[in-house]
Amino acid sequence: MSSILKFFRVAFFYALYFLMCMIAVVTVLQGWPVGGQMLFAFGLPIVLVWWQEKKRSRKVQAKALAVASENTRVTQSEPVARVSAQEKRIERERERTRKANAVQSSSKAPPKPPKQDYAEIMRAGQSAAPALSAIAKRYENARPSSWKPQSNSRKNGWIPAADTATVAGRDIGGMVYVGTPPLLNHHGYRDKCRAYIDPSLSVARTGGDRAGEGMSYWPGYSDISARSRATYLEWLASGRTDPSYDPGYMFLYFYGLERRFFVDQSNADAKDIITEVRRLISLYPENHSVKRYLGEFLDIATLAETEFEALEPTFERQGWELPFSLKYAIGARLDKGENLTADWVLSWLMCHPESHLRTPATRCRDEFLALFKIRFDDRFPIGLKVSKPRKHLKATYRAASSEFEGTLNPTADGKPVPDISGLRKPVEIAQEVADEVIDDLDKLSRYLGRNPEGRGSIEAHALLPIDLWSLFPSTEMEALKEWARGIMQSGGLVPLADVIEKLEGQRSAKIGKRQLTGAADALARLGFGLAPDPRFALRSPKPEEPVVLFDLDGQIEKLEDVSASYQTVLMELALASFVAHADGRIADAERKALETQIASVEGLSEQERYRLQANMVWFLAVPPDMTLLRRKLKDVGVEDQTAMRAALVGAAHADGVIQSEEVASIEKVYKALGLDPALAYSDLHAGEIADAPRTVRAAQPGNSGEAIPKLQKAAGPVLDASRIAAIRSDTARVSSVLGQIFDAEEETEEGRDSKGATLFTGLDAKHGALLLDLVGQEHWTEDSFEQLCGQHGLMPSGALEAVNEWAFETHDEALLDEYDGYDVSPEIADAVKQKLEGEGRHVQIEAT
Repeated sequence: MSSILKFFRVAFFYALYFLMCMIAVVTVLQGWPVGGQMLFAFGLPIVLVWWQEKKRSRKVQAKALAVASENTRVTQSEPVARVSAQEKRIERERERTRKANAVQSSSKAPPKPPKQDYAEIMRAGQSAAPALSAIAKRYENARPSSWKPQSNSRKNGWIPAADTATVAGRDIGGMVYVGTPPLLNHHGYRDKCRAYIDPSLSVARTGGDRAGEGMSYWPGYSDISARSRATYLEWLASGRTDPSYDPGYMFLYFYGLERRFFVDQSNADAKDIITEVRRLISLYPENHSVKRYLGEFLDIATLAETEFEALEPTFERQGWELPFSLKYAIGARLDKGENLTADWVLSWLMCHPESHLRTPATRCRDEFLALFKIRFDDRFPIGLKVSKPRKHLKATYRAASSEFEGTLNPTADGKPVPDISGLRKPVEIAQEVADEVIDDLDKLSRYLGRNPEGRGSIEAHALLPIDLWSLFPSTEMEALKEWARGIMQSGGLVPLADVIEKLEGQRSAKIGKRQLTGAADALARLGFGLAPDPRFALRSPKPEEPVVLFDLDGQIEKLEDVSASYQTVLMELALASFVAHADGRIADAERKALETQIASVEGLSEQERYRLQANMVWFLAVPPDMTLLRRKLKDVGVEDQTAMRAALVGAAHADGVIQSEEVASIEKVYKALGLDPALAYSDLHAGEIADAPRTVRAAQPGNSGEAIPKLQKAAGPVLDASRIAAIRSDTARVSSVLGQIFDAEEETEEGRDSKGATLFTGLDAKHGALLLDLVGQEHWTEDSFEQLCGQHGLMPSGALEAVNEWAFETHDEALLDEYDGYDVSPEIADAVKQKLEGEGRHVQIEAT
């Protein structure tokens, strides 16, 4: 409180003096140069305020001394109890002795000591001892309550760890300073050393200020309240292990440790102090000030007991600069010409203030560290060669108590250590490797973001990059492989719900496209395929519908990496399956035609052919929902109808033969499109394949007996390559149309309102409206969040998961952070507001 009053007093008088100086400049000093006027207006108030505060400080000290003297006089003038006759007789004997000494001193003869009967004095002392003891006891009880003992501890200065000190009746142990605190000259003010425990100061009987209400930001034992002193002494006496005390008490203790280490530079206590500071950090692991100040101390102090070869890499960013121990360890290695290993390069990156590591690096920390080392060693088998910088390492330590600072110039093997602070290239290389690793861990990170309890599951393990499988083994993987092989041997068809249950350990009543995609990725890393392909299928199967498990003949990291030919043929198979199912049965000719079509396409890899075969099996095994098809296709626009008609006709012409059943199937699809079924015939006849008898040469009269010429043998149908290319182009065009149609259906199946389109992809209308309200303020209490969700007709837990999942997908971090309610991410809130401003809309900011 005194510091705050002091600040306002200094600010007030500075403003007052500045105003007076400005008046003087305007009225009297107009002839001065501008520089002189400014120096006068700004500099003179500083001098006046400094002189005033110095004078005030002297007055306060003089007043304190006067009060102390007055207290001493009052104490000495306190009445005492009446003495006995024996005491009076002793006092008269002393008075006669003093008079005799005075007479002798007035004569010219040299003074002689009076004759004393020592035996009589001893007897008198023994007889008076009980009375004197009673007098002392009465005097002790008669002391005023404000009386302060000069010292109740025989210790003074630094108390070693093996020793102990007693202050205010409390045994506080060692590793503290006890005694009169030395004065410090800081910025013109003489402050007392904060760490010293002054036994002469008053201490409350009990300490009840665990919250540190009687302490300032930079506490000092001489400045805190008597109640806080008692609390601090109790914390010391109780073993200094209770984290329920405010960290300010721990800092008050730490001020003494850092002073002993850097100012006294005692080698005898160095190791004990370092060990103690490490223990103190563990008491407050979440406190940023503790991690910063104590971490900076350890960063430099550790060098006093450790050679650079014994230093270990650190993977925790401690402040806004590279840790000094890291710069020392790397610099010393570069000075010796060593290449940097993956651990040191990664430590350099993770501790660098300008590095950026996305969510997978923290959510999958162990996997990130392991995979970085693998990728780095593949790229730099002998380590990274870094040129030695010319600048030498120098460190400045600023005490947490603000009482001192010092500069350190470390050496290794007697030589200065290069300073790596200015090097950029190694960090850029490490960032490139880290970005590749993060991309490889992205699917696992997203899965764990949606399923925080899913770590260790089969699906999570399957989403690991293959390089990490041996480092993170799973005993359930082999059982899953045996199960999948048994399914394939029996035909490959298995209910989708069974697959999800096997991967996730629980049966799901509703399975969305995202969940199906994760299952396909997990199986692909085991060498098994899942059809339908969730990324390219027109719709996802329902939980009770079968899917196809098949052998991929190898592991696949990214199922989405396919050729354009694969996507086109897959869409052709989907359209052909619609035609094949239109009459309610699958003919062998249709199945063979589709197989021949897959085999005839060029530019496909073997794995892509396996995947197309499995998707064809699913297309033919699961009839399309014609009701769904009619509902979705009846509102298709004219231009899109033309593209779909071309694709259907191209599918019918694919095998070179148009069957009557195919014509009937196309008619049904045309009805679903809201077209006249008769258009199917004209569309089919528009193809280049003739479906009428071939014309032979007309008969001509000839000589009798002339042999009739042989008719040319009708050739089979010939496919026009240009026409096929045009059909494939139409098929690729219609794939986007169908994809949009059935993606909308997928949104509905996952519980999203298809009518509630919003600006935010992945959120329905209700959650989109909730998002707009959430970004209107920085913090929501639990009650206000529940009320807001109720206004939008949403459950709080489901809404929290939905908006955070959308935030992870879009911005790679959560929108709402649970901390005494819910904190809204300012970065995401700004992005939402900018998006709305681009649309000409605004977010209403609510009062907090």
